[in-house]
Amino acid sequence: MKRSFLTVCLQISFILFFSMLLFFSALPPFPSGKVLAYEGEIQSKAALLMEYDTGEILFAVNAHEKLYPASLTKIMTVLLALEALERGEISLDDQVPVTNYAESMGGSTIFLSAGDVVDMESLLIGMVVGSANDAAVAVAEYIAGSEEGFVKLMNKRADELGMKNTNFVNVNGLHHDDHYTTAFDVALMSRELMSYPIYTRWSTIWMDENFLEGKIKSEKVYLSNTNRLIHYYQGCDGIKTGYTNKAMHCISASAKREDTRFIAVVMNSPSSDIRYEEARDLLNYGFANYYSLELADSRKIISKLPVEKGIVQEIDVLTSDNLSLLIKKGEEPQYRTEIELPSRLKAPLSIKKSVGKIKVIQGNTVLKEVDLEIAQDVPRASLTSLFQRYLRIWLKFGR
Repeated sequence: MKRSFLTVCLQISFILFFSMLLFFSALPPFPSGKVLAYEGEIQSKAALLMEYDTGEILFAVNAHEKLYPASLTKIMTVLLALEALERGEISLDDQVPVTNYAESMGGSTIFLSAGDVVDMESLLIGMVVGSANDAAVAVAEYIAGSEEGFVKLMNKRADELGMKNTNFVNVNGLHHDDHYTTAFDVALMSRELMSYPIYTRWSTIWMDENFLEGKIKSEKVYLSNTNRLIHYYQGCDGIKTGYTNKAMHCISASAKREDTRFIAVVMNSPSSDIRYEEARDLLNYGFANYYSLELADSRKIISKLPVEKGIVQEIDVLTSDNLSLLIKKGEEPQYRTEIELPSRLKAPLSIKKSVGKIKVIQGNTVLKEVDLEIAQDVPRASLTSLFQRYLRIWLKFGR
């Protein structure tokens, strides 16, 4: 009886196991890359939510699908201009001539005419606030000599940022079949752009009824921000909207509250209202569920190290980037930090050289790490200087 009862139980268990297997195999798979904790409906073709400091993706739908970006293209155009500004290659006061080609741009413009000469800052504001296609070309021609030359710089920078599914053909996003990017790639360049504080000074301008007054042949422009979230979403300070018939409605939106910033990207949305609603809902989800815990600012002094045979005998060691963690609300953060540094350094040293790392660790898992760099270049000291240094040390030791 025992053997017969056991056999029956095994048969029943076997049948139940395969019934459950068949049931679950019939269920539709989870959407790729979608964070199931977010329950909002996404009508747009692609959407993504990124936390700014860590770059962590909290939600993604079709994040790597190649789509037309429309004026989200100008995120890269403005980024390259700000990087050129940082290197000292241009200034905001530079007077930029407007060519016939720049004037010929259609779509959104600030009504530039060939022969106009406009300061660089005004052109950048026109791009950021009014999505001006003519201003984008004028800036590109001034920096690189031609739009084609500037586009090469855009694609090179995209490659450096890890934008693996992006190809730029122009500087403003006017439609071209070979001009495409992805929601993930848009988030990457948006994150890089938001590292420049001057950008948010421009992107938060709501309107200017007398923009370019006295500077252009068209007398003046009524400038209004294309990003409605700037006006009604708490903490929103960027980034860019876009629209063409093929790209449909797009937005990359950034918002910051206290020390936490999120970037929401929505592409190929069926309407303008829907892109704003979905970007808003994604940002709300981020702020409702997560916060950034800042552990160290970028360029914070972590340590000092002795330097052998350098023109200086000691050098500050700094963080190369912000060090922060993304924490889910309601959870107590558990972590420790470890610093990896040599006991001393040897000249010559380059400021760009990594000399160690600072790591944030939970259990045996490295949650995040940031390179440690030196504060300045350290050339090797001359033989005379070294002799005098060693002589002073010897004399001091002799006392």
